Order: sequence, then structure tokens, then C-alpha cells
Amino acid sequence: MTTMDRTGVARALEQIASYLELQGENAFRVRAFKAAAKTVQGIPGDLAGALRDGSLAEAKGIGPAILQVITELVTTGRSVVLEQLRTEVPAGLLEMLEISGLGVAKIRQIRDALGIDNLPELEAAARDGRLAALPRFGARTAENILKGIAFLRQASEWRLSHHAHDESAALCEALLRLPHVLAAHVAGEVRRRLEVVRDMVIVLVADVPPNELLRQLEAIPGVKEIAGEDERRATLRFAGGGTVQVMVTPPQNLGTVLVQATGSQAHLAALAARATAKGFNLAGAALWEGSRFVATPTEESLYAALALPWMPPELREDGGELDRPVPELVEGRDLRGFLHCHTTYSDGTSSLTDLTEACRLEGYEYVGITDHSRAAAYAGGLSPDSIRAQWAEIDELNRRGTGPRLLKGIESDILVDGALDYPDDILAGFDFIIGSIHSRFNLSEAEMTERVCRAMASPYLTIIGHPTGRLLLSREAYRIDLDRIFSAAAAHGVAIEINADPHRLDLDWRVLARARAMGVMISIGADAHSVAGIANMSYGVGVARKGGLGRDDLLNCRSAEDFLAFARARRS
Repeated sequence: MTTMDRTGVARALEQIASYLELQGENAFRVRAFKAAAKTVQGIPGDLAGALRDGSLAEAKGIGPAILQVITELVTTGRSVVLEQLRTEVPAGLLEMLEISGLGVAKIRQIRDALGIDNLPELEAAARDGRLAALPRFGARTAENILKGIAFLRQASEWRLSHHAHDESAALCEALLRLPHVLAAHVAGEVRRRLEVVRDMVIVLVADVPPNELLRQLEAIPGVKEIAGEDERRATLRFAGGGTVQVMVTPPQNLGTVLVQATGSQAHLAALAARATAKGFNLAGAALWEGSRFVATPTEESLYAALALPWMPPELREDGGELDRPVPELVEGRDLRGFLHCHTTYSDGTSSLTDLTEACRLEGYEYVGITDHSRAAAYAGGLSPDSIRAQWAEIDELNRRGTGPRLLKGIESDILVDGALDYPDDILAGFDFIIGSIHSRFNLSEAEMTERVCRAMASPYLTIIGHPTGRLLLSREAYRIDLDRIFSAAAAHGVAIEINADPHRLDLDWRVLARARAMGVMISIGADAHSVAGIANMSYGVGVARKGGLGRDDLLNCRSAEDFLAFARARRS
């Protein structure tokens, strides 16, 4: 019997909501399925266990009808409701819904006016002028839709980092159950902690010849075929369409094989050149000195043979890292403060108490609560009365002293004119403020840059949240001059966030060194909407490490008092 994990269940519920929306179903029912998808992602522990013990039935937004759908998905991997909707709604309409800026109303208009229900026909209409001729469309909308279609096609080749990580980890567990497998290591782009992943690679250590082990791979659940096999590697193709390359090595050569399987190509080319300069040869996934095989049971032994320090996988990108000092990178345990989280006061699924307790168990010393501001009405943004109620609850929890210290924050919308949401007398009551853009993404680069720079002039702003607005494999970053933003942030003493939600991972790791060189302080924010979102922090740490950051570069590696001193310095 095929079952479904929490991510699969949440995706299925979101699909149901999308199909219902496209059918013009009651808006309340659509919202119910969307809310249930968020609740499922936020349920702590095993989803099947939450079904058995009744805790899922008691969760916010899970009524009897939706509970029945979830139960069916968890136990059978299928949903009668979803399958029925798939027969009623053309699949192409759902693909169209994934194009940024193309909502349900416009899709219905396109379908009704032009009879279009799939991407190829939509693309043709955008190119030949039919789309631009529709009321409230125009040439610019047609051009943006063409860009969205191209982006969607490119994105289909990639996985988000957390999906690739989970899939790789699950496959490692399955491979470890095979006879003669001594160890399994995730390699490739997942190990280098890239934000999106095209190729997944796993290295197996075995006590039998590689070809003998490769013959057993057909026994792995879900494997459809084995392709591209040679004497030490094979590519597994799964029924769901994914592929994973598996490499096999004996223990004495693990170091070299793992380095080569991890990449990048530029790093390997630089290593090969260094090997040649030192009288070695990196060939056939092994290190040779003339005709003598050099054992490298660990990565450290390979780098040491080439008179190099071990290089953290996150830094192995452009090849130039071999000529730079290896920085002391931040570790997850260095983070003292948990920032950017949403509770049931706005659009989160966990209460203030539950989130605080979960952060205590993770070892955080303080938690910065940042529900949405009132401009984000779609996300339950807080009214002044709700703010005061939350502050009173925070004061009470801090008075009890049973968990980490709670800081009063808000994720304030940066309005189109650069003002922060709420008047100054309310903003002054917060311990710190994250300012984020959630609307009007289509401004020009100059307008968007000026909007954010104006926000940074407010003495109440502490951190700029998800600074380019990107959604990986879904929405491109909005146009903004990052050098001007970095310069203004350094001048005003405003930190810039690495948003650790794996759908964002924004700020991009490629610009972090530049930001720090310009004097910008960086923070890591989970953007957690549930207890499960606490795990996002590890992805934020991965981005920071790829950018070469250590604990002194990160605001929430400071104590609560030092964090608050940073925020207060702007108000003096």
C-alpha cells in the first residue's frame, strides 16, 4: 500500500484548493483547503501518528470533510476528491495558475474569451497579439506571461533544496539496508547546499566490488529503471520522474570519490591543477603519484596530500576558494536568537505558547515574534487591539520565565511610498521591526530601490526582510539596486535578512560577501508559520555558510541584550 508524507498531503490539499478555485467554487471552501495545507505542514511529529491519536482532528482548520481527505491520502496515497477534480478541470489550467501574476480571474477570462486551457495555446496567444487585445491585459501583461512560461519550463528541471535534501536522506536510508553497504553519503549540489538542485548524487561505501552492488539497486522501492551504468556508478530513474546518480567506492578511496561526487566542476579543476603541481594525478576518481595509488579514506587525507586545508563543501564553487583562507563558518549552534515567526495572531498555525516551547527545546535563548502588520489583511495582519493583546501575552510568558525570552516584533509591510505600516506611536512600542515588501512587485528598479531606502530612514526599522522578494522556481526577484540598498543599510545601521524559508533563501548567498564588505549586518530569519518552520533555520545557516559568513557576521548570534542594543541604537 502506498502512503503519503506531510509534504505530499499538503501539496494535494493545495491542488484541491486550486482546482476548486478554477471551478468557481465557494471561496470559503477554497480557503479551508489552503488553510488545511498549512496546518498539515505545521503538525509536529509524524502525520500518521497525529491521525491515530486524534490531535490532527483537533487542529485548527481541520473539519470532518477535510480530515477524511487527509486520512485517505495518508493511508492510500490517493484522494477520490482530487482524482474527480482532475477529470473535471483541464490540467493545463493548473499549470497556468503557476505563472506569477496570472490569477484565477485572468485565467477564467482567457478561457472564456479565447477557449485556451493549456500552456502551448497560451504561449501562442501571447505571441500573436490575442492576449494583449483582451480587456485589462495589454502588451506588457502578454510579455510577462511569456516570461512566466519560460521560467516555469526551466523550473521543471530543478528541485527546491529541502525537497532534494529529504529525498536524498530517504534514499540513503533505503540504500543502507542493502547487503555489503557500509555507509551512504549525500553528495553533489545537495551537499554543497545550493538553493535549487538539478542533480542528486549519493556515494556508497561497500565491501564488495562496485558492479556487484550496483546489480542490487533494482530492489530499491520506486526504481523504474537503471541507466548510464558503468563499473562504479549508475543512474536510478524513479517512477515519479526523478533521477539520482549512485557511486560506489571501497573505504580506502572514499575521500577522493566523495570530493569528486560533491563538485563543483570549477573546484575539481582547481584541485586537479594543484595535484599536477604537487606531482600527483587526480584521475579515475582516485589520487595517483606516478603509478602508485594513494589511499584517501577521508576527504581530509586528499586535501592534506595536496598541502591544502579541508574545504567545507559549501565553499566549493568557483575554484578560487583554494587560493583564499578558509573562513570559520557559522554553525547552527551559534544562533542564539530565533527571528521572524508568525503565530495564530496572524497567519501562523501555532500558538505563541507552543512556538515558545518548541524554541526552548531547540535551545534558543530568545525568540523574536513578528506577525504580519495590518496592511497584510490577507494574512490576518494585526490591528492595534491585537497588538496590545499579543504584547500582554508576551509579558505574561516572560514573567513566568519558563522559556526563552520573547521579544515584541512585527513584520511591517513597507508600503508603496516607503512608509512602515502603523503610525510612529505604535511602532515605538515594538522591541524590533522587520520591514518587508508584500505588494506592488512590478515597480521599476529605481522606484523599488527608493521605496526600500525610504523605509530604512525610519528609526524603528531593524531588519529588511526577504530583500529581493524571490520565490525559488516560482517568482523571480523584483528589480532592485542591491548596492544602493547595502550602502543605505550600512549607513542607517539596518540589518538585512537571509530569509531561511527554503522557498525563498533570500538574500542570495552570492552577494553576501559584498554586503558584509560594505558594512551590512546580516540576520537569519526562519519566516516560520508553524512549529515545523523552526527547521528552516538550518537552510538559512546553509546560505550563510555558502556566503562565507561566521558568527560575528550574524545579528542573531548575539545575546538578547546585544540584539536589542542594535535595534535601540537607531532610536537614539
